[in-house]
Amino acid sequence: MSVWLSASSLEDTTISCYSIYALFRRMIQAVKLGFGNSIFLSSAAVKCRSSKYLGPVYVNLTMGKKRCLSLSVTVKLGDEPDVDASKPEKTTSKVNMRESGVLGDDSVNIEKMTLQQIKSRLRSIRIPAKGPKHELLSALKSFMDNQDGGGSSDLQDQVASDDMPTVTITNSKRKAKENLEKNDAQETKKDSDMSVGNRTNRRIKQSSEKSNRKILEHTTGKELVITSIDMKDEAWTVLTHKKPQKGWMAYNPKTMRPPPIAAATAHMKLMSWNVNGLRALLKLESFSAMQLAERENFDVLCLQETKLQEKDVDAIRLSLLEGFDNSYWTCSVSKLGYSGTAIISRIKPHSVRYGLGLSDHDSEGRLVTVEFDNFYLLCGYVPNSGDGLKRLSYRITQWDPSLSNYMKDLERSKPVILTGDLNCAHQEIDIWNPAGNKRSAGFTDEERHSFQTNFLDKGFVDTFREQHPDTVGYTYWGYRHGGRKTNKGWRLDYFLASESIADQVYDSYILPDVAGSDHSPIGLILKL
Repeated sequence: MSVWLSASSLEDTTISCYSIYALFRRMIQAVKLGFGNSIFLSSAAVKCRSSKYLGPVYVNLTMGKKRCLSLSVTVKLGDEPDVDASKPEKTTSKVNMRESGVLGDDSVNIEKMTLQQIKSRLRSIRIPAKGPKHELLSALKSFMDNQDGGGSSDLQDQVASDDMPTVTITNSKRKAKENLEKNDAQETKKDSDMSVGNRTNRRIKQSSEKSNRKILEHTTGKELVITSIDMKDEAWTVLTHKKPQKGWMAYNPKTMRPPPIAAATAHMKLMSWNVNGLRALLKLESFSAMQLAERENFDVLCLQETKLQEKDVDAIRLSLLEGFDNSYWTCSVSKLGYSGTAIISRIKPHSVRYGLGLSDHDSEGRLVTVEFDNFYLLCGYVPNSGDGLKRLSYRITQWDPSLSNYMKDLERSKPVILTGDLNCAHQEIDIWNPAGNKRSAGFTDEERHSFQTNFLDKGFVDTFREQHPDTVGYTYWGYRHGGRKTNKGWRLDYFLASESIADQVYDSYILPDVAGSDHSPIGLILKL
């Protein structure tokens, strides 16, 4: 649930804590009553020391996977913050910072510090360290100037990314939500002159240990939009590998992708994603299929591990984005709510096939094939060898050879592109801890050898590795150990293309910033 507070008169609008708490109560009531996802309030009665209000108040209310309530409020204030409000309980002086080694003896010569040294200092005092050097240097100087002024400063107030303070209030447990309601009732009986600073700083202290969210700010006209991302700052840009080789580098799509292809160049944009349960993904408030489609502007979307039953498909079809009128789904019939693949396309294909045409392999909904003018596109979800490698023999002696033979048969008439979760990290560069996973499903010698002999040796090109031979880029991070936050991942998702069409690949890429699944989407731009 999201709530926007705006005002008809920006200069006369002030913000009162009681108004915010009353708003919280209304939000909680709305959740209990099952209201919709958003409420828009036309005005807010407020009181604060700053007389200018430069943007709306944005309140974000979400329910976690365990139905825990999360509240996030961001208030953008004017140039003069309330310096007279009660001091936060936790303060840091310049002397203490120097003694602890945070600022160090060279603090007076910060102009000579390197970018890495500045980032290190900022992180040590819990200030975001992202941006160009001059901005980071300015942030560090500002912090030191505040300390020189003799006043203690709450580190949370230093988190703002620009000159105006941003106050962020977050509470993410059900118990905290109940306490908030209880405290609200109690505190309304207290004196009305209780300072804004006291109550705000108490909320900040409660939330600071529970939230490591990054707040991204985008300004459009007079509106301020706040987006929360529950991941570390671009962790995928850090080279994470137990056995890195000379010349290896971390994959960063912001710097390693070619410029956008010219609109006049005929091309198709293909995307593939193991969604690990499509219905669950579509329920996430943080995910928007429309935004993903607008951002990537793909022509074809291939999905794996949809976990749908056949009875679910018609309802999903009705919710597809406008323009994607061609969708082809296959579901597991041997084990319901398991596996499943789909192809969703703007372009109507010439033909569609489901499975390999072999009863031994086609009961789990693992393959959809569509035929376009210039190639066949296969969306596949290769069987995992499983715990204890119970299906390893089936995988390498039956499934892989059967899929390979099927692809070679298709290739007699047109080039073939296979995409999806192929459940194999082919080389050591494709997994963060190769030595520790020698007998893990997806990285056994048998699976890697099968991948090589059945696909690469038969003329199918790993398009990402062809474009980025020395780049460490992962597409899967296990939930169990929080691998995505530390970039301890595997590359299991591929676009394999026939040699005859591989030179038409303009870009083969990964989108590690798209959350919602334990896999990230991958893409391919093919010149026609």
